[in-house]
Amino acid sequence: MNLLEQALSVVRQAQPLRIVGRVEGLKGLTVLVHDLPLPVGSLVRIGRGRGGEDAGEVFGEVVGFSQDRAIVMLLGQGAGIRPGDSVVGEQPMPTVGVGPNLLGRVLDGLLRPLDGRPWPRPAARYALSPEPVGAMRRRPIREGLHTGVRAIDLMTPLGRGQRMGIFAGPGVGKSTLLGSIAQNTSADVNVIALIGERGREVRDFVESSLGDEGLARSVVIVATGDESPLMRIRAAKAACAAAEYFRDQGLAVLLMMDSVTRFAHAQRQVGLSVGEPPSTRGYTPSVFAQMALLLERAGAIEHADGTHSGSITGLYTILVEGDDLTEPVTDAARGILDGHIILSRALAQKGHYPAIDVLDSVSRVAGEVCDEAHLAARRTVVRLLATYGKVEELIQVGAYASGSDPVVDTAIEYLPVIEDLLMQGHGDRGDFADARSRLVKLAHQAEESLRLRVAGRRKPEHTR
Repeated sequence: MNLLEQALSVVRQAQPLRIVGRVEGLKGLTVLVHDLPLPVGSLVRIGRGRGGEDAGEVFGEVVGFSQDRAIVMLLGQGAGIRPGDSVVGEQPMPTVGVGPNLLGRVLDGLLRPLDGRPWPRPAARYALSPEPVGAMRRRPIREGLHTGVRAIDLMTPLGRGQRMGIFAGPGVGKSTLLGSIAQNTSADVNVIALIGERGREVRDFVESSLGDEGLARSVVIVATGDESPLMRIRAAKAACAAAEYFRDQGLAVLLMMDSVTRFAHAQRQVGLSVGEPPSTRGYTPSVFAQMALLLERAGAIEHADGTHSGSITGLYTILVEGDDLTEPVTDAARGILDGHIILSRALAQKGHYPAIDVLDSVSRVAGEVCDEAHLAARRTVVRLLATYGKVEELIQVGAYASGSDPVVDTAIEYLPVIEDLLMQGHGDRGDFADARSRLVKLAHQAEESLRLRVAGRRKPEHTR
C-alpha cells in the first residue's frame, strides 16, 4: 500500500461524530458502557471522575457487547472509574503513527516514548489490524537474509519474507540470541516487540543484548507483564504496523517478537473476559485465529501493478511450557510458520551457545535460498551429527569399538570441528562468506575421510 492509499484508508475510517457513552458497571477486567454504538476494536477515552476532571483519563478498547452495553477493556489501570463517567469514542478503527523517527526509540503499545525522549513525529498512520494480504500477492522467497549467527545461516538459513519460530523453555538463551541477530543481521531495519517481558529484563536487553549499534537501526516496542492484556496485544500489532511502514519504503525488515506465547496468554484473558468459552487447555478459539492473523503479517509483497515493496522477515519466540513441543500454542505456531529453530536445554547446560539443536530445527525455504554446494555440505554435517547422536551413549560408556563403523568413526573425528563452527560467543560477528567456506571445506574433508575408511575396510578381490 502506498502512502496515498494509506492516507485515504485512514480518512475513510475517521470518526465523523463525537460519540459519548456512560460507565454503567465494572466486571473483572472490563468496563460496561451504556449508549456507545461503536464497532469492536474502537479506541475510547474514559474520564475518571465525572467529566474527567478528577483523576485524569484512561484509554480502552471495545472488545464486545452484552445486550445494549459495550464491553470495554482498559489499556491502563481502572482505579478511580465511577458509574456515570464519560466514555468518548476516539477511533472507530485504531491506527498508529509510524515513520522513520521511530528508529532508535523504545516505545510502549501506544507508541509513547519510554526512553525519556520527545514523542516521535509520525510520517503516516497505519491500521493496527489491516485486512489480510491476498495469497497471490505474496512474492516467492528467493533471497537469503543473513543473521550473523553461523548455526542459523549455515544449518537453518532464513529467506527474506520468511517466518521462523524460535522454540525454547525459559532460561535457554532466547533473548541473548535475538540481541546477537539484531546486532549482526543484514536486514536494513529491526523492529523488536517485547511482549509480556519482565520489567527488569527490558532495559537489560536494550543496553546489554542490543547495544547502541543495534538500537540505532531498531524500533523497540515494549509491553511488560504487569500491563493490561490489551496493551500487550496492541504492542504486538503496533510492531507489525511499524514493520509494514518500513517494508513499504522498500526496506528489508526483520521483525522479532518475544514472545508469541505471551501474546496468546493476553488474547486468552481478553476472550475469557468477554465470555468466550475455553477450548484447548483453557485457550479460547480467538487465540488461534489471532495468532494466524499476527504471524501472517510478515512476508514479501507484490503490488497489483507488479512492482515490489520491501519484505518483513519474522522471527518469533515461542515459550515451550514444560519443554513440551505438543503444547497448544507451540503446536499451532509450528503449523503456521515456515520453519522452526529449537533451543536445547541439554546443549545450554553443556555451555554450547547458541544452544540450537540442528537436528530438530527446520527451514522450509533452505532449498530456495542456498546454492548446491551449501546444501550438500549441510546434508553431510546433518548426517554426521545424526550418526553421532545414535551412538553417543555407547561412546560415553566405552561400549563402542573404534573401527566398527566408518560413518561413526568419521562422526567422532569431526564432531569437535563441527561444534567449533556452530558455537559462537555473543560478541562474535559471523561473516557468512567465511562461515560458508568453512562448512564446505569441512564437509569435503569429512567425505574424503569417510571414503578412505570405507576403502580400507574392503577385502581385496580374489586373484587367480
